[in-house]
Amino acid sequence: MDFNSLDAQRESCEAYIVSQRAEGWTAVSDRYDDGGFSGGTLDRPALQRLIAAVQARKIDVIIVYKIDRLSRSMLDFLNLVELFERHGVTFVSVTQSFNTKDAMGRMALNILVTFAQFERELIGERIRDKVAASRKRGKWMGGWTPLGYEVRDRKLLVHQGDAERVRAIFRRFVQLKSATLLARELIAANQRTRYGHLLDKTLLYRILRNRVYLGEAVHKGTCYPGEHEAIIDQKLWDQAHSILKESPRKRANNSRAQTPALLKGLLFGPDGAAMSPTHTRKSGRLYRYYISQTAMKQGRSDCPVKLVPAAELERIIIDQVRRLLQTPEVIVQTWRSLRKQAAEVSESEVRSALVGFDELWGELFPAEQARIVQLLVERIDIAERVDITLKVQGLTSLSTELQPQPFQQAAE
Repeated sequence: MDFNSLDAQRESCEAYIVSQRAEGWTAVSDRYDDGGFSGGTLDRPALQRLIAAVQARKIDVIIVYKIDRLSRSMLDFLNLVELFERHGVTFVSVTQSFNTKDAMGRMALNILVTFAQFERELIGERIRDKVAASRKRGKWMGGWTPLGYEVRDRKLLVHQGDAERVRAIFRRFVQLKSATLLARELIAANQRTRYGHLLDKTLLYRILRNRVYLGEAVHKGTCYPGEHEAIIDQKLWDQAHSILKESPRKRANNSRAQTPALLKGLLFGPDGAAMSPTHTRKSGRLYRYYISQTAMKQGRSDCPVKLVPAAELERIIIDQVRRLLQTPEVIVQTWRSLRKQAAEVSESEVRSALVGFDELWGELFPAEQARIVQLLVERIDIAERVDITLKVQGLTSLSTELQPQPFQQAAE
């Protein structure tokens, strides 16, 4: 077993106790060492056990090698000494000539504690100065390793596989212009960091704002040239950050404005005229509608259905389509059509594919939702009720997309 400084300090304390045997001192069997824990905090397991033993009046004298072994914080130290005094416990340091039985010992203790705290703060200042000087030289000072890098010999080195993932994230963000949409894509693809954390929206923002990827070292808001290699070039960084400078609300509005109308080319009013998508803005908000071509071109006010809210109508249509896909009639009709391409496909496989689509829908992006609606729906007529005509061939194609491997094998 290795002999470390804690063992040496304990031997000194045990020897001191032996020297006081005439006073009736006997060492307790429990150990209250806190190796690896900072003396600047009271949140240490062994110290908490010691405090509990003092409160239970199981200890008469506390022996330490040096007073800063108990605490390096003056306020914490004084609170501990007050606790010891309330429970009749004497505090003794082996290497410093004092004990708390008399006023002189308590004064010496206060002086020593003041110097212990000064030493702790001085060490902290030296460490902070060293970190600042190292960062100015572009050195890596530890912590969580950014995605795209690995640490060797205390230096950041590019991990080629992860670096390409980071570049892909930046490029995709520039395309989508939405961290929310990109985060959904990454979560759906089960993209994770090297620590196993999903790349959710919070981590995504950290990646997009981390100047380490530009080859820089940052200390308290100031950037310095780093020793490590950059992953993202300045042009791509500027493109991403020009988007980030816009407010999330503005970017969301832009994203919604670019969202394709799900029912475009499929919707017809009571008079048989097509209904086209349109939109307007009021107080900065976007409102989408479907308007009758008859009303738009001829300006007729007696048109039975002139204008309908797009979001509400699309929700109603999509809910109906999702329910229709799970009805036995549609499942059987799709299965019979699909058997012409893949004779061995079972009805249960088709049912699983169409029922599974209901769970998949919410994960799709607007453009993909619009494509699938165009694939499935032949026509939508609005009158006193809404009539939806589905495409059998579209149902077959959707079933094939949802479960391509079994169907392709059956077709072969």
